[in-house]
Formats: sequence, structure tokens, C-alpha cells
Amino acid sequence: MSQPPDVLAVETPDLRRQRLRWLDSLAVGARGRQRLAALSICTSGALLIGQAAAIAWLIQAVLVARRPLAEATGVLLGLMLILIVRALLSSFTQAAAGDVADTARLALRERVYRRLLGRGPLWLRQQRSGELGELMLAHADAVESYYAGYQPVRIEVVVVPLLILLAVACVDWVVALILLFTAPLVPFFMMLVGWGAEAAGRAQLGELARMSGHFADRIKGLGLLRLYGRGEAELEGVAAAAEGVRERTMKVLRIAFLSSTVLEFFASVSVAMVALYLGLSYLGLMSLHAAVPTLGAGMFCLLLAPEFYAPLRRLAAHYHDRANALAAAAEVERLLGELPEQGDAADVFSQPARAPELLEQHAPPVVVRDLVLRPLGADHDVVQQLSFQIEAGQRLALVGPSGSGKSTLLEALAGWLPPRSGSIVLRPGLEVGYAGQRPYLFHGSIADNLRLADPGVSDARLRAVAEAAQVMRFAAHLPQGLDTVIGERGFGLSGGEARRIGLARLLLRDPQLLLLDEPTAFLDPDTEAALLQTLAAFARDRAVVIATHSETAMRWADTRLVLTSAGRTQVTEEPA
Repeated sequence: MSQPPDVLAVETPDLRRQRLRWLDSLAVGARGRQRLAALSICTSGALLIGQAAAIAWLIQAVLVARRPLAEATGVLLGLMLILIVRALLSSFTQAAAGDVADTARLALRERVYRRLLGRGPLWLRQQRSGELGELMLAHADAVESYYAGYQPVRIEVVVVPLLILLAVACVDWVVALILLFTAPLVPFFMMLVGWGAEAAGRAQLGELARMSGHFADRIKGLGLLRLYGRGEAELEGVAAAAEGVRERTMKVLRIAFLSSTVLEFFASVSVAMVALYLGLSYLGLMSLHAAVPTLGAGMFCLLLAPEFYAPLRRLAAHYHDRANALAAAAEVERLLGELPEQGDAADVFSQPARAPELLEQHAPPVVVRDLVLRPLGADHDVVQQLSFQIEAGQRLALVGPSGSGKSTLLEALAGWLPPRSGSIVLRPGLEVGYAGQRPYLFHGSIADNLRLADPGVSDARLRAVAEAAQVMRFAAHLPQGLDTVIGERGFGLSGGEARRIGLARLLLRDPQLLLLDEPTAFLDPDTEAALLQTLAAFARDRAVVIATHSETAMRWADTRLVLTSAGRTQVTEEPA
């Protein structure tokens, strides 16, 4: 399987910091819980010192000083209390970190979804839905692990080792020096391994997104693939894509296990150095003090030595969570073009392109001035220097050969395609509705697809709209009428039936400007005439722009706007 180019292989520190700031901003809604989690994990680490001191005192008092157990009752109770409090703090830390992680994951999905909405349908048509879906799934899970695993430990590693170092220094400065000089080994090797882990994680997430897109595309076209006998060949392609994901996942796991092994080795060696120093001191083979440390002092230092490295080991264990989160941020940036910021509203694709000035309420609903349009991915303009206006109650038919820009003009009026120059000025508060040639229908009943426009619509209103759009002409013959279940993308319906459902869904919104792209295509003359008749009654006092090749629809309109092919500027308006 060919390896995709790594478009993000060259990274700068500023870019990495930008992604970290973006990751941190995801949890802005849970700052309070984040601070509580940090406070509880640091408090639990501080109680370790008291726990070690209590155990060391008990060993020194009972085994060395031969004091009766009755004198140690208070210390035993204190030790039990510390253990209980630390267990409660641990549970609270996990719960708080889980809440922060849930908030961050939800924020990621909201921002990505908002950006996808802002990109608009035309941009989405050029993307692979499987890859975009992974932004909501695997990438969100990577961010969740970053907050639930890495973030709490990052706070702990700054506070707890310092407290332990100070406590040990008060008892034995030699042990403190051993801890101080061996501690940098862990983060140093953690960073070395972490760079490789981040690169491997980014490649793995990218491969997973590509496999998801590949698999989703094949599922959508499964019927066509079987029709042309390509089922087995595509199965091999899916297997190859899955093998690529397996290989990259194993690389990530190999690096993760390698990093854990290396860091555990250095931590273990450091603890062994402390134990070796104390052992040699007790045997009289090494003397760096005026007096040999007591057994209690040695046990205190030896108990805290592993705990000194424990936050560093946990940070190393969760460092791949940070690497995966950065990789997820890089994938979001790669697929969306940039990182969506908090509160990032829909961009120019979400609303019709407006000139700086707005029309007054009594002005025409739409005024187009010197408009130049080019479809996405095209190399030439299809509409040039176009100017016209639409009045309230007007029926405007866009007429012209295929490729003259009728659908492109409708998409621009709907706000999906920004003009290259010129302007589309809408009256303030004007609601625009668009019914394209390929309306998207979800798996579910016809009624469910209609209710997308108004979930609370009554059954009577729903049936009236279905009658107006001539949906009932074919739905009445279905087993369950409007409650008949259809497949995704309208599977089981003809092209004309799907368009009528899309038109009915538009009418249910009751917009003031209706943009219709070939609504009467594939209809017999009787159905077309009935549709135009009911549409005229339903759209009274509302502006209608209809792109059509039908002579009947042209006669139904009161104005024709004739577009020429090859992007020439010859535009004429003719009364019907």
C-alpha cells in the first residue's frame, strides 16, 4: 500500500504551541473541575510524605527503640486516615479529570461540526465522509485521553517531586542529591521517545482516517461494485488499507512500550542507587555523614525514592496521550485547513454573500450587481457581470443550456458559493430555502425526512405539504404511506420522487425566497402541471427562482433570465 505524503512533517515550535493552546482551549468550560483535579492530585502526593513518615516512625519505634505498640496507636490511626483520604482524593481526581475530558471531547466535536457547517455543502462534496467522521470519533477519543491522563499528571510532576525532594533533604542530603541529579534522565529520554511517538501517532491517525474514508466510499458504492464484478478486488483494497492501519498502530505501540521500558529502567536504577548508598552506609563501607542514618531515616528516604519518580513515570506513560492529542490536532488542521477556534462562527459559506450595504425593508428581496461566479474546482467563470433583481411574488425562470451556470447561480443565491466579484444583496431578515437536484435523504421514513424542516409539525400540516409537492402521488401507493422507510440517499425512490420529497421539505420551512433546481425533472406532464399549480398557490407572495429546461415551467414563470454558455456576459430578461 502506497504511503501518503506527510504534509505536516515539518513543524515549528510556534505551530506546536498553537496546537497546545488549541487543545487547552477545549476545556475552557471546565476550568473549575480542572483546578480541583490538580489540587486533589497534588494534595494526595503531599500526603505521601506523611504516609512515609508514619511508616518510618513505626519501624524505628517498634523494631529499633522497642517501644510498646500502645504508644504507636495514634500514629497507626493517622496512617489509616491518610490512606483513606488518599483513596478518596484519587477517586475524586479521576472523576474530575473525566468530567474535563468529556467537556473537551464535546467541545472538539462542536467546533469541528460548526466548521463543517461553515464550509458548506459544495466543499463537503469534495471530501471523504469517512475521514471527516473520524474527526468526531478517534480524534475526539485522543483528546479525551489527553485530559484524563496527561493533564493531571503534568501538574503532579511539577509539585509532588519537589515536595518529596525537600522532605528528603531535611533527613539526608546525600539521598536528595541522588534524586536531584538522576531526575532529569527521565524527562530527557521521555522527550526523545515522545517525538517519535507523536510522528507515529499522527501517521496512525491519518491512516485510520484514510481507511475510514476508503471503507465508507466502498459501502456507499457497494451495489455498483457488485454490478461490475469488482467486489473481490475492492475487498482486497479494504484488506490492504486495514493492514496499513495495523502496521502503523503496531509502530505506535512499539514506541509506547519502548518508552515505558526505558523510563522504568532509569527510574529503577535511580532507586537502586539510593538503596545501595543506604546499604553501604549501614555496613560501614561508606560514610558521608558524621553519623550513620537511623533505620527510620533510611526507610523514610527509601519509601519516598520510588514515589519521587512515580509522577515522572506516569507522565512518561501518558506522554503518548499528549502525542496522540497533538496528532489529532494536526489531522483536524489537515482536513479542515486550519484549527477551528472557540466560537468560530460559520464563514462565508453559511450565509448568502452580502454586500456591505443592506437593502431597506421596502426594497426588492434580492439585488444582484455585476456578479461573477466560478464553481469550485473549475478553471473558468460560468457567470460574468450579471445584474438583476428579484421582486416579492416574482417567479423567475433561469433558462440556458447545460453548463451555462444556472445551478451555480442558485448555489450563490443560497449562500453556498462566494462570488469572485460583484455582490448579492439580500433584504434584512429574508429567509432563503434551496431545493437542489440531489436532495439528501436519510435512512428512515418519508415523514421523518420531512420533519427535518420542522420537528414539531402537525400531521395535517405535514400531509398538506406532501400533497402540494405531489409526494402523496407515489406515497399513497406505498405500504405505509408517509411512514414507509426509505434507504440512505433515497434508496428505493426514483430521482423525481426524491426531488419531490426535497421540495416538500423546503415548503415545510416556508421561506420567503424559494430556490428550485429542476424540480419538475423526470415528471410526467400531468404530475408536472399539478406540481406547478399547487406550487403557485403555496408560494403566493413569495419569490421563486427556478432553474429549468421544461417549457411548461418556463411558461409558469412570469420572467425568464436567459444565460448563455461558455461564460459569456450576454444576459437577457424576457417576459414569459
